[in-house]
Amino acid sequence: MPRSVSAGENGAYVGDFTGKAKLRYAPSNDGRPDPGEVVWAWVPFEEDHSQGKDRPVLVIAQHRDKLLGLMLTSKDHDRDHDRETRQGRSWLDVGTGSWDRQNRPSEVRLDRILQLNPQDVRREGGALDRATFDRVAVAVRRANRW
Repeated sequence: MPRSVSAGENGAYVGDFTGKAKLRYAPSNDGRPDPGEVVWAWVPFEEDHSQGKDRPVLVIAQHRDKLLGLMLTSKDHDRDHDRETRQGRSWLDVGTGSWDRQNRPSEVRLDRILQLNPQDVRREGGALDRATFDRVAVAVRRANRW
């Protein structure tokens, strides 16, 4: 199990994004995190923003000086779909990619939009293809009632 780290190690978390954002696909092999790319960053736990873990995040937009992203997991939430839905969580399969060294299929969480400081992103893990990103964008808008 990944070790939990405190926000103090990586700076204070500014909170989950609750507004509306313009999603765009713009990956660029320039070493900077761009919408459409999967990056690695510290993600706080929902129940305690001072604790979290390092995980892959799909960047979906920029809002002011922050990146907006969705956390990825290799856990299959199809098996506990009813419980996840009851708890307000929504997931979408995005397949495999270079962000996972074991090449496991990933899911992206649609209902929790993270705000990240670009300088807190530690590395790029790959990019989604355009069709998959477009599917995610449609699902994010639906899940967040945009």
